[in-house]
Amino acid sequence: MRTVTRRVTLWQADLEASGCTAPEEIAEVLHGQDPVTVVLEHRVKGTTAVREVFEATLEQVEAGWRFTGIAWPADVRTGMFVTVSWEAGRDAVVLRTKVTEDPMRIDGVNYYHEYDPTVVTRDYDPRPSNRGQVLKTIRKLGRVFEDGSAMFPEESLAKQSGLGRGQKGAFLLKNAVEQLIREGYVTRLAGSVAGSGLPSYPAVDGEEPADLLFYAPLLEPALPPNETESEAHDRREHWVKGFIRKLPPGAQPSEKQLSAFHRAVENEQMDEDALEPGYTYVKKHHRHG
Repeated sequence: MRTVTRRVTLWQADLEASGCTAPEEIAEVLHGQDPVTVVLEHRVKGTTAVREVFEATLEQVEAGWRFTGIAWPADVRTGMFVTVSWEAGRDAVVLRTKVTEDPMRIDGVNYYHEYDPTVVTRDYDPRPSNRGQVLKTIRKLGRVFEDGSAMFPEESLAKQSGLGRGQKGAFLLKNAVEQLIREGYVTRLAGSVAGSGLPSYPAVDGEEPADLLFYAPLLEPALPPNETESEAHDRREHWVKGFIRKLPPGAQPSEKQLSAFHRAVENEQMDEDALEPGYTYVKKHHRHG
C-alpha cells in the first residue's frame, strides 16, 4: 500500500489563508476530490494533545498546491515544520507538528515545536514603522544563515527599504538604523560585498569594503506552557533590561560593550560572570514598541 510522507514549512501566508502546502504527489491523487478530510495532530504549547478534523479544499496556487480550511491553533507560528502524510486507501490526510526538546523564545515569540530558523527570519512582517521597515529589509533581503542570523550592506538600505530619499528621508533612515543598533536588534560590522552583492564578514580580499548590518535572533527559553503574558507588552513603549546577543563568527564585543557588561555584573543585573566568545552585551534601554 502506497504511503506518501513529506515535511513542509508553514509561512505566514499559509496561516493567514488557513492553509498548508500540499505535496505534489498527494495533490496529483486527490485533485478533484472536494472536500478533502484533513486531520491535525498537535500538542498545544508542547503539552496538551489535540486531534481536529477539517473538511478542507485542495486548491492550486502559484507555488503549487495547498490545503485550505484548516483552523490552526494559536501557538502555531510561521516557520514551523508540519509533516503531511497520506496512505492510499485511507480517506484522510494527516498533518502532524513535532514538539521540540528545547522550546525557544525567538525575539519574544514562543516556539514549542520544531521550526526552520531561516524561515522565521525571512517571514517577518513588522508593524508599520521606520525601524520595522529597515529590520524587515535586513531579514528578508539579507544573507541569511542556518541559525537565522542575517547580514545586509548598510549602503543598500536607502534603495531597498524605501527610506533614505532626500534630506528628510536620509535623516529618518539614519535614525531608524541607530535605534535598531541601540536596542540591540542589529550590530554594525566592517565587512565586504562581492560583485554579486553577497555580503561577507570578515572582509574578503578583492571584494569591495562595506559596512554591514548584522541581525541575530534573540534566543531565550520559551515561557512555561502554563504561563501567560500580554502580547501588547512588546508593542508599547517600555524599558528593556540588559541582555546578551549573538555576534557573527569572528566578531568580538567592543570595549564599550564589555565595560557596560562588567558594570551590569557588578550591579548584580546579570547572572553570567563573563561573556562567551562570539556574544555581545546590549545595555538597558527604552524601546518604542
